Amino acid sequence: MTPDNPADAPVLIAYDGSDHSKAAIEQAAAQLRLPRTTLVLCVFEPLGAIPFWGVPYGRVPADVIEGSGEEAQRAAAEGAALAKDAGFDSEAAVVEGAPVWERIVAVAKERSAGIIVMGSHGRSGVSYVAMGSVATAVAHHAPVPVLICRTAGK
Repeated sequence: MTPDNPADAPVLIAYDGSDHSKAAIEQAAAQLRLPRTTLVLCVFEPLGAIPFWGVPYGRVPADVIEGSGEEAQRAAAEGAALAKDAGFDSEAAVVEGAPVWERIVAVAKERSAGIIVMGSHGRSGVSYVAMGSVATAVAHHAPVPVLICRTAGK
């Protein structure tokens, strides 16, 4: 159920543990009305779904594949703590799936988010083409406004 006032809808913060996503939490706190319910979301792609060129799938150790979910849990908890320190009423969530942008948009719809906040890694040129841009894809497909934050000086 979406609140009558979009400013009362939950904030979804896409968090990956990077300096960019940490800065996005700070910038969101400065831009949005607080207190506000916030979901800090960490999306992870299981390592078994990512091609390791030259390494047969069966040779990737199971503990490495399973460890990616544990790392995502730690990142989400860290992000939720940072959001709480910034003034948000936050909770952490982890979802698995690929592509990452689709999972962010899906969770925003499921949780009736009023805005999505995320950091930008600022890739351009060849690195943008090779890596893609989660922020760009979310901005193009999200059903709600997207606040994309850049780290100062980047």
